[in-house]
Amino acid sequence: MKIITNNKKAYHDFFISDPVEAGIALEGSEVKSIRLGGININDAFVVIKNGEAWLKNCYIKTYEKTSSFLPDTRKNRKLLLHRAEIDKLERKSQEKGFSIIPLKVYFSGGNVKIEIGLAKGKKLYDKRASLKDKAVKREIERAIKSG
Repeated sequence: MKIITNNKKAYHDFFISDPVEAGIALEGSEVKSIRLGGININDAFVVIKNGEAWLKNCYIKTYEKTSSFLPDTRKNRKLLLHRAEIDKLERKSQEKGFSIIPLKVYFSGGNVKIEIGLAKGKKLYDKRASLKDKAVKREIERAIKSG
């Protein structure tokens, strides 16, 4: 598994639950661009419409060596999921405060995969607490390492 990009902002701003692996319906030049790291999922989100999952606001840079057909960089892209997974995500995302966001993009067996998760927004005091916990863990690791 070769990870292309992570959404670090998602773990800072949201409580993440129920991660799910999904495929993305892409065109050839988009796959080449992703292979070179030309994708940004920081502002992206997932919407379920008519029983299909769609990735919105995901930026995929245009591939320089493409000849005539240039796909739109921010078009909506269909996510490839099983019906049961879509239904489960749709039920949970309709609860108050929940949304579906992408967590990371990676290659698995030559195919582009995206990990999406159910997200509930953190309050400011939750963010501070998680930063404090992270700092404490770092200090403990340093103390153990220095002996």
